Amino acid sequence: MNKIVIYQVLPRLFGNLKTTNKHNGTIEENGCGKFNDFTPLALQKIKELGISHIWYTGIIEHAHVSDYSEYGIEPDAENVVKGKAGSPYAIKDYYDVDPDLAVDVSNRLDEFEGLINRTHEAEMKVIIDFVPNHVARHYISDSKPEGVFDFGYDDKKDCSFSPVNNFYYLPGQNFKSPVKVGERNEKWSEYPAKVTGNDCLIAEPSISDWYETVKLNYGVNIFNGRSEYFDPIPDTWIKMRDILLYWAAKSIDGFRCDMAEMVPLKFWNWVIPIIKKQHPSVIFIGEVYNSSLYNDFIHIGKFDLLYDKVGMYETLRNVVQGNIDVSHIKQAWENISQIHHQILFFTENHDEQRLASDFYAGDGYKGWPATLAAATINSNPFMLYFGQEIGERGMDEEGYSGLDGRTSIFDYWGVKSIQNWVNNGMFDGGLLSDEQNKLRERHKKLFHLLVDDSAIYSGLFYDLLWYNKLNAYYNSQTVYSFFRYSENSALLIVINFSGKDEELRIRIPEEALHLAGINAVGYLSGHDLMGSESKISCPCEVAVNGGVGVKVKAYLGCVFQLK
Repeated sequence: MNKIVIYQVLPRLFGNLKTTNKHNGTIEENGCGKFNDFTPLALQKIKELGISHIWYTGIIEHAHVSDYSEYGIEPDAENVVKGKAGSPYAIKDYYDVDPDLAVDVSNRLDEFEGLINRTHEAEMKVIIDFVPNHVARHYISDSKPEGVFDFGYDDKKDCSFSPVNNFYYLPGQNFKSPVKVGERNEKWSEYPAKVTGNDCLIAEPSISDWYETVKLNYGVNIFNGRSEYFDPIPDTWIKMRDILLYWAAKSIDGFRCDMAEMVPLKFWNWVIPIIKKQHPSVIFIGEVYNSSLYNDFIHIGKFDLLYDKVGMYETLRNVVQGNIDVSHIKQAWENISQIHHQILFFTENHDEQRLASDFYAGDGYKGWPATLAAATINSNPFMLYFGQEIGERGMDEEGYSGLDGRTSIFDYWGVKSIQNWVNNGMFDGGLLSDEQNKLRERHKKLFHLLVDDSAIYSGLFYDLLWYNKLNAYYNSQTVYSFFRYSENSALLIVINFSGKDEELRIRIPEEALHLAGINAVGYLSGHDLMGSESKISCPCEVAVNGGVGVKVKAYLGCVFQLK
């Protein structure tokens, strides 16, 4: 099986070619991308990067201030919406798609189904978000199937917790938003107040809380030490099962499950097998930040893949920024080595600051070593965030999202680097700089290596840093090297995290050569599959005892195909 490479993209931003970019602008002022902007040509060009799956972020209808009341969609109050466009994680209707993304709002679901079909025709799979922990404060489904009741429809609102309720309540208290009423002079009235999505148990959440959302009740009493009431099966479980089945039936190939660890493990153990029984190929990706829970969410929760933000992501970020040396990379790998096939690595996503931002590496080239390491160190899947491949910096101050090094998920905006790559629908990078196009080609070369070379997508790993710790001709602070090998391929990967060119002599243990199927009394040679002019050539005996000579330029890495 080839390596999974996921392309995460916000349709709201991807296809928006409008360049107004008014701070805190409306959809009319700043524009919005559509499902239809993912044309067959656009998808072909994404596929050509080496992508196997697209995670379309922000598909399900969420709260926003744009008014679609003429289509039977109730408007939201500004004081419970983050930004003009709203958070994709404040779900307003689990059975509908975001009307912002449709050319013909009355035909929005058909337009999304067309996107699913086009993606499949481009030989890629479709992932969407499943947000199980919380909903928008103004949750109301105008598209739910017949016989389905909204969350909270029959709740007992006079008690803080009941096993039969969908929400948690704060009886006798009014909800108070931390946001002042907007220009439309509309504010959300909620009595009794519900518990806020991040387990905030007061009626007046702060601006740093998830104030625009309410926590869903899965039968756990969060007021008394989290006692569990799972028999009979809670109503929230059943509602969520039906929502997953609804989308899986539309040929969705996977669900990225937001804040999965805030939902009971027993729910996942119950629901995922049910979905897979009817749709065996559907994958579940869990956002889990507590690494001590990884094994439980894989083996008990039945997840196919888990995020690894606190492990490899944080480690590589700190190496790039010079806070720690490269030896910590091996530790991050060892921490998940027993389950590494089910860990999703990334160096950017919608929550994190851009590699090229001033808050991280400063430009895409300086951040490249992190991407190369995360993508090649294991056979597990890797995820790319749209624009990362062309060095998008995330240094715009869009509105609700300030100048923070992130690409806003809350605002209507035109992302200039993406617009330049789209080039008025030609998707050829014609308006990008030479440096941006070169960076994209570098990503393309890497991702094709990931899916084509068995040493990467199914091979084993052998760390070389330990054997070179005392090597005077090796920089063990900023250069990381390792073997990846399979029955048919052996690769020596050398990554330079420093800002200066390195000339090294890398000693290779005889054991490593043996494991890689290389005769220790033979001759070792290789060229760089990433396209540099660097080559290696020496007797294996010299490689073991004295070290093989390697040249690696600043912020680059070499992937040597060994013979």
